[in-house]
Amino acid sequence: MRFTRLALAAILLLPTAAIAQEPVDTSAVRRIREEAFERGQVMDLASWLTDVYGPRLTGSPTTKAAGDWALKQLTDWGLKNARLESWGPFGRGWTNERTVVQVTAPVPFPVLAYPAAWTPGTNGAVSGKVMMVVVDTEPDFAKYRGRLRGAIVMLGPPREVKPSFTPLASRLSDEELAKMAASPAPAPQPPFNFEQMRARMAAGQAFAVKRAQFFRDEGVIAMLQQGRGDGGTVFVGGGGSRDPANPSFLPVLVLASEHYGRIARTLEKGVAVMMDLDVRNSFYDQDQNSFNVVAEIPGTDQDRKDELVMLGAHFDSWHAGTGATDNAAGSAVMLEAVRILKALNLPMKRTVRIGLWTGEEQGLLGSRAYVAKEFGTSRDSLKPAAAKFSGYFNVDNGTGAVRGVYLQGNSAIAPVFEAWMKPFADKGMKTLTLQNTGGTDHLSFDGLGLPGFQFIQDPVEYGTRTHHSNMDTWDRLQADDMKLNAAVVAAFVYLAANRAELLPRKAGLTP
Repeated sequence: MRFTRLALAAILLLPTAAIAQEPVDTSAVRRIREEAFERGQVMDLASWLTDVYGPRLTGSPTTKAAGDWALKQLTDWGLKNARLESWGPFGRGWTNERTVVQVTAPVPFPVLAYPAAWTPGTNGAVSGKVMMVVVDTEPDFAKYRGRLRGAIVMLGPPREVKPSFTPLASRLSDEELAKMAASPAPAPQPPFNFEQMRARMAAGQAFAVKRAQFFRDEGVIAMLQQGRGDGGTVFVGGGGSRDPANPSFLPVLVLASEHYGRIARTLEKGVAVMMDLDVRNSFYDQDQNSFNVVAEIPGTDQDRKDELVMLGAHFDSWHAGTGATDNAAGSAVMLEAVRILKALNLPMKRTVRIGLWTGEEQGLLGSRAYVAKEFGTSRDSLKPAAAKFSGYFNVDNGTGAVRGVYLQGNSAIAPVFEAWMKPFADKGMKTLTLQNTGGTDHLSFDGLGLPGFQFIQDPVEYGTRTHHSNMDTWDRLQADDMKLNAAVVAAFVYLAANRAELLPRKAGLTP
């Protein structure tokens, strides 16, 4: 028997009988595909999450409204125990209601800009001169002391904007997938240290806080930063404090590269630039906890209904766009997957539970809180429920079609997923890789040694245009990819829920 170039290298070491022994209910998978592609609702679900309830910055009233909407959908479809599970504390909520940025001299023009999250507004319309300020260390403060009152400061010179000679959107090629499949298992590593990550983030913010306090004391009106993107794409994240006891000092605006560069070059010529700002941001301190959306389809088998299969995605987003590819795409796929399973009334022996997480963008906070509550805080202190946990499936790499699965070093599960992928081979789902992938909520499960997986997806425009940007809107979603992804997730969940055994774990990690 000859394997294709896309076959997982590790499978070459396994007897072919091991693969053949994994049963697949092809009739059920066929029905799942038909429901997803012919009667699918995934794009409408995504529209609700983006056009109506976007963006979904954790802690904002819009995110709560989106959670209430999702809860109603799940309940209407017949899922049980649907609820918003509180976790926290997270900190204060924040929304931006108005942003007007206008250069008024020497030549008036509107500026494309977005406020950084958790920074204050301007308390009405203000005007000021624009100044280029380079403050990289505390000794730099002395150069500007007494010179900045009434100024709008630009934080450093513009970077070069280079032309792009490659397309923004792409699919994974056969060669790229083959390379992923042939990659060896990663070296054993300790569980991901979330506290170290947060400590590094805090250290990087410490000087920024001192600089902002200096600017406020000197009478600065606002700070301007050049956005990471170009071509009108602006990538925006956080820039202020979520702690109401230590609020941020000044408005921070992230500008389109082309506008930032025009202003900077004008200043270099010794020509004064004047700017009007009107930024209205609101903070919400009443409830500093957040929530996860949770619901389930109870298992039908008396002996296995207390065993658990989970699917999930992060529900929150950043605020410049409507959070479509990051991650209404994943949330809509998960909602559609459970809708499909309920619409087809497919019996599942194990309980299936959906989790839509908030706080992912701030460090996987929602899924980490959930996993700690349900399963434990470390591999050495697992709760009894961990022994009855089968696996978790996650989607959070944009709108692109699923092409396979990252196994997170779990070679034992390779023949299982190899069999489950076969009904989707015609759609290009053929690749397994022992590689790890990071940055999303499956890590909260994997960190405890619980089987948690993120699907391999075509990048499309995720890293080049949409991820955390003002371009992350419903229009960038690809309907056929989204339908496929919902079908794949529904099928994997169904097969896991009815499998004779729990999903195998990494070597040395037994239920």
